[in-house]
Amino acid sequence: MIIIAAADIKGGIGYQDKLLFSIPEDMKFFKKKTAGKTVVMGRKTFETLKIKPLPGRRNIVMTTDLSFSCSDTETVHSVQELLRLVRDIPKDDIFVIGGAEIYCLLEKYCDTAYITRIYAERKADRFIPDFSRLPDWKKAEMSGIKEYDGLKFRFITYTKTAEISGL
Repeated sequence: MIIIAAADIKGGIGYQDKLLFSIPEDMKFFKKKTAGKTVVMGRKTFETLKIKPLPGRRNIVMTTDLSFSCSDTETVHSVQELLRLVRDIPKDDIFVIGGAEIYCLLEKYCDTAYITRIYAERKADRFIPDFSRLPDWKKAEMSGIKEYDGLKFRFITYTKTAEISGL
């Protein structure tokens, strides 16, 4: 599985159920990477989407809310249930797209992380781990610095150096 996220310099990814940044090039990157793939998200992340579900993708929502359902999505209530549901899908075709709790729950099952690092800080109440500080991850690729509306950012790919558990 692959993590994909945009984070500020302190790992902030959201505040009050909204993304911290809207950078068109990052949105294009997200769309290109996830098009035709399976995306896994938490219920709160799903509820913040303006288009429900994300078009051109298989949408899986993880939630502890047993009454949650939405047409054109699949719902799972545990990591084990998710792993059973996606067991026949190539791991490179499954993208974990948030939120913070889902990133933490599924990080150990992922082998790649695409992080758009934004060199700014915004007030945040949701965070993603800093992959550059996690012992089982290494920086594999990094774009040059890009800029949009005064914000500097770059695309960084991290890969896991340890064996993935549970798959």
